[in-house]
Amino acid sequence: MIYDIRHVTSYSYESAVSFARCSLRLEPRSGGGQELVSHTVDIRPRPTDRAVRRDFFGTHTESILIETPHRNLRIDSRSRVSVSRSAPGRDAQSRAWESVRDVAIAATSLGPASPIGYVFASPLVPLQRPVTSYASASFPPGSGILAGAVDLMHRIRTDFRYDAKATVISTPLNEVFEKRHGVCQDFAHVMIAGLRGLGLPAAYVSGYLRTIPPPGKPRLQGADATHAWVSLWCGEGLGWIGFDPTNDILVENDHIVLAVGQDFSDVSPVDGIIVGSRKQKLNVAVDVLLVE
Repeated sequence: MIYDIRHVTSYSYESAVSFARCSLRLEPRSGGGQELVSHTVDIRPRPTDRAVRRDFFGTHTESILIETPHRNLRIDSRSRVSVSRSAPGRDAQSRAWESVRDVAIAATSLGPASPIGYVFASPLVPLQRPVTSYASASFPPGSGILAGAVDLMHRIRTDFRYDAKATVISTPLNEVFEKRHGVCQDFAHVMIAGLRGLGLPAAYVSGYLRTIPPPGKPRLQGADATHAWVSLWCGEGLGWIGFDPTNDILVENDHIVLAVGQDFSDVSPVDGIIVGSRKQKLNVAVDVLLVE
């Protein structure tokens, strides 16, 4: 499948901002059944300086510097991506989860694809006993890792309620777990915390999800949003498999990967600092259009 993606981030400030330095992670990745065809980013006001690098996880990161006083900042990212990937069946056979855990912890590579980098706690995903206990119910001794992850994903989808007003990005994991309310990033963090608590390597993935309007209804421009899910290393045979606990589905051709990290703090599409006073307003609009 080929998608055209437009991701517009707009800031408006009550008073003029004299200086801004931002990091942009807006270029979709290539690899893992996905290929970037084209990508552009238009920024207004125009930056004084733009520099591109790859972070440790392989994410294309652009640093911009704006020294022109401004009250509005608009970042317009446009990409075309080809996606062709398939997931194993929900009931497919896989290695026992304890075996995968043992292989992961014995890994000798420290590269970004090595499972060892995703076993331990990270800034937004602490390891907490109640979350580990919750996850362990899906992983009885000797059971397959795929079956366990599918069950955990399904339980999160059933036990947690999607509520865009319940949390913000700084809401602690234990509060999300206790309230059982949140959004996709919260559900991904909970699933990752549970898996890592069992010693299993789990990564945070940000990206886009194609949404299909109800029959007879037009597709709304700008109604899509960035999405988040989990990538679990299921052993040397299956490798990294994507699980979407928000929708209780395995990741296939409707998901477009933007960035991968240990948690949201590694993959925020836009972050940075500004010099200014008073309040700011943020608006994000995302369109994911199927081309063919």
